[in-house]
Amino acid sequence: MRVGLASRNILGMRVDATSYEETSEYVARWATEGRSAYVCVANVHMTMETRDSEEFRKVVNGADLVTPDGKPLVWALKGLGAENASQVRGADLVTHVIERAAREGIPVGLYGGTPESLEDFTRVIGQRFPNARVACQIAPPFRPLTFEEDRAVVRRVQESGARILLVGIGCPRQERWMSEHRGKFGAVMLGVGAAFDFHTGRVRQAPRWMQKAGLEWAFRLMMDPRRLWKRYAKHNPRFLGLLMLQLLAYRRGEMRGYREGRGGGDGFGGMERLGGIPTGKADEVSR
Repeated sequence: MRVGLASRNILGMRVDATSYEETSEYVARWATEGRSAYVCVANVHMTMETRDSEEFRKVVNGADLVTPDGKPLVWALKGLGAENASQVRGADLVTHVIERAAREGIPVGLYGGTPESLEDFTRVIGQRFPNARVACQIAPPFRPLTFEEDRAVVRRVQESGARILLVGIGCPRQERWMSEHRGKFGAVMLGVGAAFDFHTGRVRQAPRWMQKAGLEWAFRLMMDPRRLWKRYAKHNPRFLGLLMLQLLAYRRGEMRGYREGRGGGDGFGGMERLGGIPTGKADEVSR
């Protein structure tokens, strides 16, 4: 079950041209209906992970909604004809979703982080949204779960009555986890990365001017160079180079018009490619 939004193929990964309001509306609607769904919040890192792994590409392209968290993806969407595309940052999306959930009485669950960080996050959102209801807090170990441990997690979510589950265990782990657990409980899963720590102040967020300028990655690199420099050195130059080729193909009209198909291993059946790079021809599809 996917939404009816204008979508673009960016280097093989589907990204939906949505907004905070639209995303919150879909999440709240699905949650009220008790549907099992998952939402990916995409950035350059996720884009390149999908390019390097066919399995992970299927995970992301199989999501019910893929929002443009990173500013470069917004620029890519606009360059591929989605002129009304806007940034939907994961940390800010959490605020919008919890505000909507508090207003409509939708219980929210938390998965990820540590017991202390989840307690702090619950306290922070409780102060901001007194009507918000946190149905469960689950801090998994920093290792793969055993079969029995995973079954226990599923039972906790089911028994808690959570209809929205914020999943903060990092990319690509959280996207794989959400894909594996769709259908196991009636909740909308939202991959939120480090949002728990952002909201509690454990991890500093980039100033707004850096976010708007697309420089959030530079701020995060300054804050955590030892962990992030290899990721950015590996992914950012390749992303820019490949995206330039895709945009060039789009502008030159070297791809032929197509409508997104229902088949295809990457979720974009029927696409033409230029030198192995998806052209990203703009299409409006009903998912």
